Amino acid sequence: MKEIKVAFYKGDESRIHKVIRWWTGSIYSHAELVMPDGKTWISISPFLTSKVSRRDGSTVKNLKDWDFLSFKLSWREPVEKYQMNQLNSFIENTEGRRYDWTGMILSQVTPYLIKHKSRWYCSEWIAHALVNSRILMWNDAKIYRTPNLSPGKLYEILKDYKPTYR
Repeated sequence: MKEIKVAFYKGDESRIHKVIRWWTGSIYSHAELVMPDGKTWISISPFLTSKVSRRDGSTVKNLKDWDFLSFKLSWREPVEKYQMNQLNSFIENTEGRRYDWTGMILSQVTPYLIKHKSRWYCSEWIAHALVNSRILMWNDAKIYRTPNLSPGKLYEILKDYKPTYR
């Protein structure tokens, strides 16, 4: 059975990572989606390219700097195929989109979800990728109650996630 992983970054003591951790009160400052092949990592990072992009997981320097949560795809082949098709479609439709600095900052300082319609930040993009592919069910995870969806908050939502449809 295939699975998708979400990788949560807790390494690197650079200034930007420290600020994100301090502001969000979490040990995580970034998140990436790991595809079933285990080699393809996808996310958007304001620290690298500032675009939704794929990278080869073998370039990850230290896996100890990451925590992983795994999500199995459906055991039913047609549903698994649908999930992967939806996920790949979402990735293709958002690949190359820029980082949503405005939405990320304003969502942190206001009680509202502020979102540029064609820009993303890492944890928001991953939540939408998982929901869009039906790996994560929106009403089970209650992500809509989280306007400031930082990597740490995404981790808290996903760590105990139990879908009701399996």
